Amino acid sequence: MKSNDERYRKVKFGAWIGIIGNIVLALIKAIVGIIANSRALVADAVHSASDVVGSVAVLIGIRAAQLPPDRDHPYGHGKAETVTAIIVAVLLFIVGLEIAMSAIKAFFEPIAVPGIIAIYAVIFSIIVKEIMFRYKIYLGKKYKSDALITDAWHHRSDVFSSIAALLGIGASIIGGWIEVPWLVYADPLAGLFVAILIGKMAWKLGSEAIHNTLDHVLHDEDTKDMIKMAESVEGVYEVDELLAREHGHYVIVDIKVSVDPSITVEEGHTIGKEVKERIMEDEYVHDVRVHINPYSNETS
Repeated sequence: MKSNDERYRKVKFGAWIGIIGNIVLALIKAIVGIIANSRALVADAVHSASDVVGSVAVLIGIRAAQLPPDRDHPYGHGKAETVTAIIVAVLLFIVGLEIAMSAIKAFFEPIAVPGIIAIYAVIFSIIVKEIMFRYKIYLGKKYKSDALITDAWHHRSDVFSSIAALLGIGASIIGGWIEVPWLVYADPLAGLFVAILIGKMAWKLGSEAIHNTLDHVLHDEDTKDMIKMAESVEGVYEVDELLAREHGHYVIVDIKVSVDPSITVEEGHTIGKEVKERIMEDEYVHDVRVHINPYSNETS
């Protein structure tokens, strides 16, 4: 079984990468945006700054998920990461809405042609954000962290946003060179398109996170190995029912097994204990609750 401490360290490191990376990028884009007189780059800097909030929320979520079970939370705090994923998805949706409103507003205001230095800052941002996305999506999938996966897609939304800014800034500069004023408005048009993509992504990620918070159980094809483990225990006649609930990055299993009705309570307890130990060989199973039934042809 993967060490919980190892998982916590890796996922926490991923969250810190997001926090530090977003702060650095936000500062660079804000400074260059002001110097180059680029509204698109300044807006993109605000986008990166808002991502810091999302990455901090992820860090808080993974810390909460690491807490041991207690009286009020006997199944642990694993869903804290999933709740965090919902929060990040909401933040992502709000950012998309703000970008859309800013883009629409820009159509009714005069826009100055930005300096070419803004192009270099945006390209740098795209490269860094794509690296952050790939690293965090890798960690999120490897360690089953909904919060980290959602935050990774937050970085990918920044890539789209920066690409839109790049196209807008490039079109504005070219428009200034060839004296075509309407090309300046390519910037807000691209921003509006990206805002729609971000909103769609936020909806998809938020829906998946909400689904996982509602005691989602693994499908039959995902629990076949667990059933085989239980059936391999000596004394188990039949597995009557197995429900494996996703609880954040780990799984809680409730299982009913049938045994010889003539054995003692102690023997039944020993069989149940062995069933639990076998199933917990699965690296993502956090706990197993075993119910012993007396075997009969009508056992349910």
